[in-house]
Amino acid sequence: MNSEEQLGFGTRCLHVGQGPDPATGAAAPPIYQTSSYEFPDAETAAARYALEDEGNVYSRISNPTVRALERRLASLEGGVDALATASGMGALDAATLVLAEAGDNVVCAASVYGGTHGYLSHTAARRGIEARFVDTLDPEAYAEAIDENTAYVHCETVANPSLVTPPFERIAEVAHEADVPLFVDNTFATPALCRPLEYGANIVWNSTTKWIHGSGTTLGGILVTDGSFPFESHPEKYPEIAAPNPAFDGVTFTERFGDRALTMAARQRGARSLGDQQSPFDAWVTMQGVETLPLRMERHCENALTVAEHLTEHPAVSWVAYPGLAGHETHDLATEYLDGGYGGMVALGLDGGYEAAKRLCEETAVAKFLANIGDARTLIVHPASTTHAQLSEAEQRAGGVAPEMVRLSIGIENVEDIIADLEGAL
Repeated sequence: MNSEEQLGFGTRCLHVGQGPDPATGAAAPPIYQTSSYEFPDAETAAARYALEDEGNVYSRISNPTVRALERRLASLEGGVDALATASGMGALDAATLVLAEAGDNVVCAASVYGGTHGYLSHTAARRGIEARFVDTLDPEAYAEAIDENTAYVHCETVANPSLVTPPFERIAEVAHEADVPLFVDNTFATPALCRPLEYGANIVWNSTTKWIHGSGTTLGGILVTDGSFPFESHPEKYPEIAAPNPAFDGVTFTERFGDRALTMAARQRGARSLGDQQSPFDAWVTMQGVETLPLRMERHCENALTVAEHLTEHPAVSWVAYPGLAGHETHDLATEYLDGGYGGMVALGLDGGYEAAKRLCEETAVAKFLANIGDARTLIVHPASTTHAQLSEAEQRAGGVAPEMVRLSIGIENVEDIIADLEGAL
């Protein structure tokens, strides 16, 4: 183990990928705001285009500032490599592009972010990829849905917005028995609370827009792998990664890049072709947010638990969902897989139903009514009419979205002010 891997999580949040800049000695990573890079000679230029030399060519493919963020987040997730993208959905898309093709299917937990559900149901479907949604908490349901054409299995660490935590290790076993990788969205937990690669996941993605950045100003995504899935044993199923690639004159990514094959394929065949790479400035800003990730998550979790406990006693509230409450349906699983807190998300149902839930969102002042999560500020939204509105009511309910549900992303304000704001609105 090298010294970097021996550092604690909080220390790595500050130091991995950090300076000094070799050219100037700058302590902070410089923003390399450039589209392209000069080649020292024609031989090097050719080698870089042939993927024989990993030097920079064009910032749609790689950039030193972005690479610093990738190194840091790969370290925090316990992976070997990462690809940063312009948004979380860009990370999902880049991975799907190299993992699945027409005729394949993806087996996904039913309780997932509405954008993920829509992407798999409609965008991936346009490419001939079938989405199969299953009971989030039932490993047997995943097993029954998987067949020889399944490209990957997908779930979320803490589901959006039902807040259930699936049995990762059992789902991983089911996926691996079928020679399929487990792909996990770790956005709600962040690597500060959970590292799914330690529990059998092979690939992880996050929307860094949320808690990883933490200020609600900067979009971004990250795709991380630990190299644990044996793509090299399945070249016919994963030709972009494990077979001679016609886009690069027959280069086989597993042979050329080893356990980094997935992220390198996603970079060279995904981001390079799709143009959804992270920008240097956004990567630089996101690195500032990562520095305080452990401290912020501690406060998010502390405040969320206090708010959840308070809301359970309110007469206008019919139910409260928070993984830290002993009565939550997956409290035991959340306790097993989350370390240091139960996250910053609270869901509640109002006795007044759909209309009352919408009104609550309009009447808070500290809690901002908008479609985001993971901000330093408290945020509120009504999923049934916004983030999950594109789903039918049956699909909403299968994903844990009830008409009366309100989703709260609890910020780092003084918790007394958050509670007073909700009390006044209720």
